[in-house]
Amino acid sequence: MTLYPAIVQMLGGASLAGAAASLALLAGLIMPAGRRWLRTSLAGYERHVIAWAWSIAFIATAGSLYFSEIIGFVPCSFCWYQRFAMYPLVLVLGVGLLRPGVRIWPFALPLPAVGLAIAAYHVALQFQPTLDLVPCEGGVPCSGRYVAVFGFVSIPVMAGAAFLMITTLLLLLRELARADR
Repeated sequence: MTLYPAIVQMLGGASLAGAAASLALLAGLIMPAGRRWLRTSLAGYERHVIAWAWSIAFIATAGSLYFSEIIGFVPCSFCWYQRFAMYPLVLVLGVGLLRPGVRIWPFALPLPAVGLAIAAYHVALQFQPTLDLVPCEGGVPCSGRYVAVFGFVSIPVMAGAAFLMITTLLLLLRELARADR
């Protein structure tokens, strides 16, 4: 339990830094000049992009297991839905690392996109509990917060940042695959 504060601070800080980097990368993917620059700068590094996405999925999965199995936090319903979107990414992106070619993005992209939507709703629910459209079952309130790193980074914020990073990296991979055609 002595490492708990350091682990939570590290995950919270990494989530914020990763979300900021993802937004910058998304801006580059939106602008034509940014897409050209990314294509020329990252040509030949497609495997690295898959490895980054896999690493994020692995760390997010390990983090959620740490919170529930070691610390003892009971996941709410929306936490479980986010896990259903995150855990398979470790396997899908791992297969993408092992297979030749980089055509894994069409298979992987729906998982973080759905997970991001669920995480965004979960974060909104934590800040505005009256938005609860579906009652949270399982004994743990979905609007509750186990952690609040820097005052606002909760576990769903961390999950949302991971989903945003993976989604952005898969969109980058799509752009790099288009450049190969």
